Amino acid sequence: MALLLLVVACVAGLAMILLGLPGTWLMIGAALTFDWFVPGETFGVWTMGGTLVLALIAEVLEFTVAKRYTERTGGSGRAGWGALLGGLGGAFAGVPVPVIGSVLGAFAGAFVGAFVMEWTVRRDDPAGLVRVATGALVGRAVATAAKLGAGVAIAAWLVIVAAGGG
Repeated sequence: MALLLLVVACVAGLAMILLGLPGTWLMIGAALTFDWFVPGETFGVWTMGGTLVLALIAEVLEFTVAKRYTERTGGSGRAGWGALLGGLGGAFAGVPVPVIGSVLGAFAGAFVGAFVMEWTVRRDDPAGLVRVATGALVGRAVATAAKLGAGVAIAAWLVIVAAGGG
């Protein structure tokens, strides 16, 4: 029964990642709870440490990839920061919208943040502004995909170890 609950928590964590919420931390919390209530030591230092490192890397990627894509498409450092802060602000602003609000908010926020901040630097190139903002949007999508990939790795690692396979 405990293994089933861990699997459910991992699936819920993956869904949370898609919604822009901290699903990797839910999975790690579920693993700690599983380890606490199931007799014997299920997850060792390597499993918990490895999943924590994956979760931290995923968080860093989530907050930096949109900025890097913005700058890669010709945006200024200011536009990169606009993508980063706009993505965060949009994710929080979108939370009241059911199911996908935070994801759409993060994508829109990264686009708008990069666009507005780049506009303060160069107003004479509308096509360039859109290109930079689109880079921020693509970066945000790549960041979400990378975090989802890390989440799948964390979930698989935890379930395999809990099932006795590792």
